[in-house]
Amino acid sequence: MKLGIIRCRQTEEHCPGTGCFRALRQKTGAFEGIDEEIEIVGFTTCGGCPGKKAFWKARNLVERGADTVAFASCIQKGTPIGYPCPFAKKMRDLVAKDLGDKVRIIDYTH
Repeated sequence: MKLGIIRCRQTEEHCPGTGCFRALRQKTGAFEGIDEEIEIVGFTTCGGCPGKKAFWKARNLVERGADTVAFASCIQKGTPIGYPCPFAKKMRDLVAKDLGDKVRIIDYTH
């Protein structure tokens, strides 16, 4: 798996991504049960609220080799600040529509 992660721009000041990287290294959370090697291709933000740039960011990750795009847990679950993104579903839908079936999408990381 060649993985690109999209994180919340608001959260980047509070979290350096250690939970996401630990989950993929230890294959826990969303990566549990994945037998193949996981290579991180990129780690970027959604572009800021309301997440309209996320599909550009996802497209960029795919252009750089990602076959899977994961939304970090800060978007879906609100970790570590306790505030899930109110635009998460719309953002995911835009990315899925833009990338189609050629890319796997993971809704959270840990």
